[in-house]
Amino acid sequence: MTKIFGDPNSFVADALAGFTDLYSQYVQPVPHGVVRSTATPDGKVAVVVGGGSGHYPAFAGYVGPGLADGAVCGNVFASPSTRWVYDVAKAANRGGGVVLAFGNYAGDILNFGLAAERLRAEGIPAELLVVTDDVASEGQGANGQRRGIAGDVVAFKIAGAAAEAGYGFEDVVRVSRHANDVTRSMGIAFAGCTLPGETEPLFTVGDGKMGVGLGIHGEPGISEEPIGSPEEIAELLVQRVLDGRPEQAPDSGRITVLVNGLGSTKYEELFLLYAPIAQRLRAAGYEIVAPQVGELVTSLDMAGASLTVTWLDEELERLWTAPAQTPAMSVGATIETTPAPRYEAVEDEVADYSGTPEAAAEAGRRVAALIESVRDVLKDAEAELGRIDAVAGDGDHGTGMVQGSTAAAAAARAAADAGAGAGSVLAAAGGAWADRAGGTSGVIWGVLLHAFADKLGDEGVPTVQQVAEGATASVEAVQRLAGARVGNKTMVDAQVPFAEVLAERVGAGDDLRTAWAAAAQASTAAAEATKDLRPQIGRARPLAERSLGHPDAGAVSLALITRTVAEKL
Repeated sequence: MTKIFGDPNSFVADALAGFTDLYSQYVQPVPHGVVRSTATPDGKVAVVVGGGSGHYPAFAGYVGPGLADGAVCGNVFASPSTRWVYDVAKAANRGGGVVLAFGNYAGDILNFGLAAERLRAEGIPAELLVVTDDVASEGQGANGQRRGIAGDVVAFKIAGAAAEAGYGFEDVVRVSRHANDVTRSMGIAFAGCTLPGETEPLFTVGDGKMGVGLGIHGEPGISEEPIGSPEEIAELLVQRVLDGRPEQAPDSGRITVLVNGLGSTKYEELFLLYAPIAQRLRAAGYEIVAPQVGELVTSLDMAGASLTVTWLDEELERLWTAPAQTPAMSVGATIETTPAPRYEAVEDEVADYSGTPEAAAEAGRRVAALIESVRDVLKDAEAELGRIDAVAGDGDHGTGMVQGSTAAAAAARAAADAGAGAGSVLAAAGGAWADRAGGTSGVIWGVLLHAFADKLGDEGVPTVQQVAEGATASVEAVQRLAGARVGNKTMVDAQVPFAEVLAERVGAGDDLRTAWAAAAQASTAAAEATKDLRPQIGRARPLAERSLGHPDAGAVSLALITRTVAEKL
C-alpha cells in the first residue's frame, strides 16, 4: 500500500512540488500541472498530455525537449477538470496550436474535450489525441472503443517528436493518431493498488491467480487465470496482442515493444519477462526496434505488467527514435536548450454582488448552508461510496465527491458572504466542484449545478416552480453532456425520477419541502434498483458482470444528496 502520503487530499500537490524541484532543468510548475522550463520557439505545436495522477512517470515525467510541452495532473485516478486542462494548455501554447493527449476514459474525454472547445473559441487550434491501445477492452471503453493504457507512451513520444521536428498542426495530429491506431497493449495484475490514506486495495486477486486485462486506474482484470511461468505469461500477452493486430498496421516487419511495470513489480521480473516475449515476437517474424522495459505507466502500487506493441513504418520509426530528454525518458543526442521565462499565474477577477437585493442575498445564504450540509454528509459517506465504486471502477468516487463538495461549499459561502443570490451561489459552487473534483463526476456536477443555477436566478427568493425547472434543466444538461440515459447504470438513473417526481408534485400544488421529499424518495429507490443493471457507458462497462448486484456509486451519491437537502428544507 501507499505508506508515505501526509494529507491524502494534498497527495498530488505535495508530490508535484517535490518533482518540480528535483527536475527543474526540465519542468516548471503551473497550477495543477507542469510545463517545460526550457524555451520553445514561437509557432511550435504544443503537445499537452495528462490525466489522473498515480501513474508516474505518466504524465509529468514525459515533459521535456523532444516530447511533451506540458502535463495536466488530476487527482489520483481522476481526470483533471476542464479548467485545469485549459490553464495548462494556455501556459504551454506557443501559437502553433495545442494537441491534448490522454487515455480513453469518460472523464478525460469530457474535460479535455470541453477544454479544446474553449481553446478553439479563443482562436487557438486544438485537437484531441485519445489513446485506445488496450485489446482487453475492445469495444467496451469510452465511446465504444478500447481503453488507453501503456500505449500512451508511444503516442505521446510520436506527437512530441513530430512537434519538435517542426511539423505543422495538422501533421502532428495525423501522425500521432496513426501511431495510436497501430498500437496494441495487454496487461496482467497480481495484486490491486491502494489509494493514499486507504488501508485496503481497490481489488484483490485470488492466491495463485492473476487478473487478465487490467485497467490502469485500479480496475480489476476482465478475468482471472492461474499464474503461469514467464514463458506462459509471455505466450498469453504476445498472443493476445498479435491477435489484436490492427488492419492498418504497416507491413515493414518492424515493431517497437514496451514491457511495462505497474508499480511494484521488480525490474528484474520485467527483464525476465522480456526475454520470452522478444523470443516469441522474433519467431513471429518481427524485428524489434528501440524497445523500452521498466515502469512507464504505473498504477500506484499495483503488482503486474503489460505488453505494448507498435507496428512501425519509416516515419513512425524515425519519430520514435528521435532525441528526447525528460525526467523519465532519454533518447539519442542531447537537445540544446535555453531557459524559458518563469510562468506567472493570472489572478481571477472577483465578482461584485453589491447590488443584490437583501431577500435574494438571504436566499443565497440558505443555498450555501444547504451545500455545506451536503459536504458534511458526503464526508461521512466517503468510504462507502469508494467501496461501491471499486466493484467495477477505480474506487475514487467517494474521494472525488468529498473534494468537489468541499470546494463547492467554500466557494458558495464566499459568494454568499459577498451578497450573491441563489443562482450565483449555486453557479459558484458548480464551478468549484468541477475544478476541484475533476473526473467524470466533477464535470457532470459542475454542469448540473450551473444548469440548476440558471433557472434560480438572483432576483429574489426562487419560487417552487423555478426549483422544479432547475431540476429538469439539470437532467437535460447532464444527458446532453454525458450521453447517458435511464438504464445505462449511471447517476442519471437516480436523477431523472427525482426531477420527474419533483415537477409532478409541484404541478399538483405541493410546497417545496413536501415535493422535494417525495422526489428524494423516488431517487433513492431508483438508485437502489441500479444494482440489477449492467453499465452501458463509462469506466465500469468492461467489467459489467462484476457490477451486477451492486448499485451505481454515482446514483447512490446523488440520492444521498437529495435526501440531505430534503432534511434541511
